[in-house]
Amino acid sequence: MADVWREIYRGRVLHVLECDVDLPNGARTTLEIVRHPGAAAIVPFLNDAEILLVRQYRFAAGGYLLEVPAGKLDPGERPDACAARECEEEVGHRPARLEKLGAILTTPGFSDEVIHLYAGFDLTESRTAHEDDEVIAVERVMLADAVRMVESGEITDGKTVSALLLAARRWPAVTRAPAG
Repeated sequence: MADVWREIYRGRVLHVLECDVDLPNGARTTLEIVRHPGAAAIVPFLNDAEILLVRQYRFAAGGYLLEVPAGKLDPGERPDACAARECEEEVGHRPARLEKLGAILTTPGFSDEVIHLYAGFDLTESRTAHEDDEVIAVERVMLADAVRMVESGEITDGKTVSALLLAARRWPAVTRAPAG
């Protein structure tokens, strides 16, 4: 039997569908799936060791979270272009060079959202352009300190944890404690 999708909800950010699905084990069930256009996130490096993070109010999480700059892809937008745009809009710096860190599936049990993760270098100062629903403060943080905040549970946002740990793994000398 062919899969038949039924629209449950269509909003500004996500689209909820329901479908009767034949599973690989032969069972048939009804699943709800959240469709998302995808997103990109960036670890903006001010220098070899210092990064920019945003302390952003997240109503669904019940307060402020420390995060890497990120946002959803506009229609037809490449993930690297989105990462550069979000860096400029959220922290007021435009990266001249991007390096792909990886990608994550945020909640594959019910959503198709993929967040593409980047590191940004050779930043040029510009202007922020926060949207009306964004409450953001920019913070300068040493990457080594950000990794310690992940390890202590102070940073819990999934995309941020992933991006910071991937950056620290790629550039391990940055996160080592100084000798002496």
